[in-house]
Amino acid sequence: MKTYQTQNLRNVAIVGGTGSGKTTLAEAFAFESKLIDRKGTVEAGNTLSDNSEVEQEQGRSIFPSVIYTEFAGHKFNFIDTPGVDDLCGGVFTAYKVCDLAALVINGHNGFDVGSEIHSRYAAQAKMPVVGIVNQLDKEGTTWEKAIESIVAGSPIKPVVVQYPANPGVGFDAIIDVLTMKMYKAKDENGGQEELEIPASEMDRAMDYHNELLEAAAINDEALMEKFFETNDLSADEIRQGLRDGVAGRDFMPIFCCSAKKSFGLKRIMEFIINVLPDPKHANVLTDVEGNEVKCDSEAPTSIFIFRNAVEQHVGEVSYFRVVTGKLTEGMELTNRRNGNKEKISQIFAVAGKKREKVSEMVAGEIGCTVKLKGTKANDTLGVGEVAAISKINFPAPRYRAAVRALDQNNEEKLGELLNRLKQEDPTYIVEYSKELKQTIVQCQGEMHINLLKTYLNKNKIEVEFLAPRIPYRETITKVAAANYRHRKQSGGSGQFGEVHMVVEPYYEGMPEPKQYKVDGRELLVNIKGKEEFDLEWGGKLIYYNAIVGGAIDARFMPAILKGIKDKLNEGPLTGSYARDIRVVIYDGKMHPVDSNEISFVLAARNAFKEAFRNAGPKILEPIYSVEVLVPSENVGDIMSDLTSNRRAQIMGMNAEGSFSRLSARVPLAELYRYSTTLSAMTLGRASYTMEFASYEQVPADVQDKLLKAYQEEDKDE
Repeated sequence: MKTYQTQNLRNVAIVGGTGSGKTTLAEAFAFESKLIDRKGTVEAGNTLSDNSEVEQEQGRSIFPSVIYTEFAGHKFNFIDTPGVDDLCGGVFTAYKVCDLAALVINGHNGFDVGSEIHSRYAAQAKMPVVGIVNQLDKEGTTWEKAIESIVAGSPIKPVVVQYPANPGVGFDAIIDVLTMKMYKAKDENGGQEELEIPASEMDRAMDYHNELLEAAAINDEALMEKFFETNDLSADEIRQGLRDGVAGRDFMPIFCCSAKKSFGLKRIMEFIINVLPDPKHANVLTDVEGNEVKCDSEAPTSIFIFRNAVEQHVGEVSYFRVVTGKLTEGMELTNRRNGNKEKISQIFAVAGKKREKVSEMVAGEIGCTVKLKGTKANDTLGVGEVAAISKINFPAPRYRAAVRALDQNNEEKLGELLNRLKQEDPTYIVEYSKELKQTIVQCQGEMHINLLKTYLNKNKIEVEFLAPRIPYRETITKVAAANYRHRKQSGGSGQFGEVHMVVEPYYEGMPEPKQYKVDGRELLVNIKGKEEFDLEWGGKLIYYNAIVGGAIDARFMPAILKGIKDKLNEGPLTGSYARDIRVVIYDGKMHPVDSNEISFVLAARNAFKEAFRNAGPKILEPIYSVEVLVPSENVGDIMSDLTSNRRAQIMGMNAEGSFSRLSARVPLAELYRYSTTLSAMTLGRASYTMEFASYEQVPADVQDKLLKAYQEEDKDE
């Protein structure tokens, strides 16, 4: 393969809902360029894109897959992306390194839920979009219904460049209102002939042509003036106007094709070459400080790693985009994250698992290499102090589950597999919670978690997914005092320690303690020392030494503090972390022989436990700020579910076109599997985000249930 210069490159993300035909389209593009001699099919499991075992078994795209195509002196790098929303991480990966999104729309179904969701993601990524209406050959398909649904549903104004002359069974002709020609399929392999537009179609074609001219002229005063004067524009003027409009997301050009027949692809690629910008003029990448990084082939070399995969017989494969300069075989680059040196021993142009070795790639190219040592997705490698590219902005997780191996002997292997998987799919977030004593997996939804289970089963690990425990917090609401004497005598040296303490709730800015009422008497305290601790899990512990008369030696005060901290780590109510407590140690006793550190640790633990339980204890739960983007017709049902079933507090609502954005505060305990419920209630159209907001007291009935559950758990143990 020859080396393509930046101006002759085009990077296109193929996106769209399930069943729109993205993978078939990617296969057709590869066939069009003679990269393959025979097209594979999703049903047969032999396409270039869906080349992993799990994709072939499930008959759908799961990972983003790069496929290059050579056409008319240009090289296209298409990235075929998953259509299922749970796998949207692959879409955001593609958007990071591509300059354009090709939104594939099922012509029979119209602008469906998948189109809606992927249009939303393109808007978030500020990605220019071209619409490709596919599968126009299905029985019952009409252009009028298809285009009406696109007009009604698309957040970007659609502008028709092509429409089908005969949609439905037998579809084989497209009217192109930019070239003002009709293209008719000659065979099943992409052959077509160029014809004049039939007289019966001329009026409709001219209407669409004039709308196209107006769209091209609308952002340029000179073009608009010429259009009004002459009612026409030259081909170059149309291209310039369309280029600006698409780049600014002012409109979405609409094309037609039959990916199954490889029909209509040439004109789509010609349009992308002639109208849409090359990587140098797309300005899609920014550095970690938010500055644009120009795609300059004369600058020092840098590459951005956007995906890692582990392949059998190959090992780790790293997919990259050349950001600046020229990458050559054997070049040594430095990882901007960890300073490691990496030698690029081989460079490949990528077409799924089919790869062609090349000696160099220039800025704007997409390729892969193998066997990098310490490099991960989102790393930047370069020569010298090149800019570190900002990370891929993945959507926040929407699903949490705890996972454990059914055979405890497999726990270590489970951890290794989870770590490997999150390298391949960074939308899996895996951590072991010391607090909850569970391995927590966060991901995008129930299908995403089921894929994880399939992956683990294939690696011969049987697992169980559970509702994750909730990281509750415990605190107190009033002052209480307690004392505890620890005594143990078993021959020889014994154990003795006695601790008297007062506990009270802590709040910022409270005055220093001076006196308390303990057991019906006034207790004046004389503070000798104060220690203040910011707790790892939030909140504070304030610890006072008010011992007088040498009742307890100073050397035992750290042991008392340790005993208190032990109980903060495992609160007296539910075993959750405790917080925001002030403790005053005001008296105690010791023995000249039997007192030691462990005695005072145990005395302090038990005194604190008793005082805590007498101090109006309460349980706090994590509350999340939740935003739900929901079709307006479903707002009532969603609000009812949130308030009636999830203890939510609705904070507000704003209209966004045909959708509404609900803001609510919802306890984390009520959000388990919410993505599944939300999808079922809205047929997959709604989405939501969640972000930790605060800790708040649980209702009394919930606290009672938690206390009983913990007591039962204690009995079982």
